[in-house]
Amino acid sequence: MLDTALKGTQRYWGWLIFLLVLMGIGLGCYLYQFQEGLRITGMSRDVSWGFYIAQFTYLVGVAAGGVMVVLPYYLHDYKAFGRITILGEFLAIAAVVMCLLFIFVDLGNPVRIMNVILYPTPNSILFWDMIVLNGYLLLNVLIGWNVLSAERKGIHYPAWVKTLIYISIPWAFSIHTVTAFLYAGLPGRHFWLTAIMAARFLASAFAAGPALLLLLCLIVRQVSRFDPGEKAVRTLGGIVTYAFILNIFFLLLEVFTAFYSQIPGHMHSFVYLFAGYEGFGKLVPWMWTSVGFAVVALILLIVPGTRRKDDTLAVGCAAVIISTWIDKGLGLVIGGFVPNTFDRVVEYWPTTPEILITIGVWATGFFVLTVLYKVAVSVKEEVGA
Repeated sequence: MLDTALKGTQRYWGWLIFLLVLMGIGLGCYLYQFQEGLRITGMSRDVSWGFYIAQFTYLVGVAAGGVMVVLPYYLHDYKAFGRITILGEFLAIAAVVMCLLFIFVDLGNPVRIMNVILYPTPNSILFWDMIVLNGYLLLNVLIGWNVLSAERKGIHYPAWVKTLIYISIPWAFSIHTVTAFLYAGLPGRHFWLTAIMAARFLASAFAAGPALLLLLCLIVRQVSRFDPGEKAVRTLGGIVTYAFILNIFFLLLEVFTAFYSQIPGHMHSFVYLFAGYEGFGKLVPWMWTSVGFAVVALILLIVPGTRRKDDTLAVGCAAVIISTWIDKGLGLVIGGFVPNTFDRVVEYWPTTPEILITIGVWATGFFVLTVLYKVAVSVKEEVGA
């Protein structure tokens, strides 16, 4: 089926070349980082996780969000999702690839990643994060490819694939739960030390992941002859709406806990993010931008009339993606480090090489996603014809 990825329009090849250029720039900056070390980044002793790990955290949620189409289709036989389930699985593959790449570039010496395998430490959350991420990637590759291949041949997929599908559903929940435990298990970081961290992660994942999938479905409808289906799009819109409401609710619970109890360690991080602390406030405009997009998303998604229109639904989903990306991709990670354990502010901001490497990783993910979607859509068009 990979041969279908080698046939495309001029626009398709132009998009791939554009992504390859971004990937090349990112690779060049990474080689510079490899030679000079992580000192070229904005990270420091006080802020040891930065832009790379923030992107990793966000993309784990995008990968986990794919279960919101897999679960209704395979467990509850919701046939409307039958046309887009493969798109959700392929989105999960691209997202996990980017997750692994962000971990790779975050390591000063990439050879160290082998230590997790050569010297396994089951009492470490990082060890289990490696297990669940690589396992989820393998599951989606096996399931997606075999299901699509069977559909192309006009036969039912093998029975063993059904077993993998059942395993992949709780596995999807585990990847973001284990990632949340990386944060919630650190007693010295009060901003992350909360019992609902995993619940917050899953709520944001089930909003951002389906929102991105919905946008991709609308794009696929425009650039190909394959229609993901109106009912599937509407149902996805509802999932995004309720998950995003739950995400906002969990955030407000954290705000109440911090300020009503007057817990300094938890409260000062919120103050830094939304009002500035001791004269420092680089992230304040970003966090209020996140709030603004959240309000726009809630209005467009909660009102049935705007949620049922493709254009306003697309705007609402884009607002969800931007809001959750700022919240998790900047606020959550950096806010946990500022102020530090001595209540002193050491601000962090990504450097130009960091940003270019990040863009290169995102371009790699979209390159993988484009090729996989080209294969999936080509098969769908072939079967439909």
